[in-house]
Amino acid sequence: MNELITITALNKQFGAQTVLNGVDLTITSEKIIGLIGPSGAGKTTLIKTTLGMEKADSGTSLVLGQQMPNRQILGQIGYMAQSDALYETLTAKENLAFFAQLKGVERHQLTAECQRVAKVVDLSNDLTKRVSGFSGGMKRRLSLAIALLGQPQLLILDEPTVGIDPALRLEIWRELDRMKKDGCGVLVTTHVMSEAEMTDSVALLMDGRIIANDAPATLKQSYGVGSIEEVFLKAEREVNAHA
Repeated sequence: MNELITITALNKQFGAQTVLNGVDLTITSEKIIGLIGPSGAGKTTLIKTTLGMEKADSGTSLVLGQQMPNRQILGQIGYMAQSDALYETLTAKENLAFFAQLKGVERHQLTAECQRVAKVVDLSNDLTKRVSGFSGGMKRRLSLAIALLGQPQLLILDEPTVGIDPALRLEIWRELDRMKKDGCGVLVTTHVMSEAEMTDSVALLMDGRIIANDAPATLKQSYGVGSIEEVFLKAEREVNAHA
C-alpha cells in the first residue's frame, strides 16, 4: 500500500479567515477516503491547495511524492472539480479524446477508452452530441468520465455525484470500488451521507481541522450513533459548542 497524498500541518488563510488549520491527511492506494464537512468548511480549498492551485501559507502537501503543481504528476491522476471545465463547442467524444491524449492514452486505445468511461457514466448514446446542449447533470457525468480516463492511480473527486440519479450514483460507486481493488487511491468529497458510508475511511473537516478520520463503523461507535449523518451532526454540535 503506497502513500499517494501526504498532507502535513497545512495552513491556509483568506484575509483574516483561517480556512485550513494544521491539516494532516494521508491518502493511500487501495482505499477510498471520504472528505465531509459543512459547506464552507474548506474541503475544496484543501483539494486546491494540495494540487497547487492555491498556495498554502505553511505546511506541506505531496502528491505521488512530489510538490504540486507538477504537469507530469497531473497527467497521472484523475481530478474532477466542483465546476465543469469542458469544451462546450465540441462533442462529448471529442472532449474525451482530447483529455485522453493529454493523459497519455495511446492513439490506438483512444476509442475503446472513451467508450469504456462513457459507459460507466451512462453517456454512450450521447457521445456525438455537443456539450453545449448537455444538461447540468450530463456535464457532471462527462467531467467524471474525463477523470476516469487512463486508469489513474489516484482519483480526486470534488462532489462527483451532484445532479446524478440514485441508480447511476450506485453504478459510479461500483466503479470506484473496482478501481480501488485494482490499486487506485480515491479522495472524494460528498454531501451525500449514504455515499460516505461506502468509503473505507471518513475524514471530518470542521473549523479548518480534521477532527476525526476513521472507518465509518468505528466513527459511529465512537460517537455512539447509528449513521455517518448522525456522526456529522453530533460532531458539528460539539465543534459549535466549543467555538
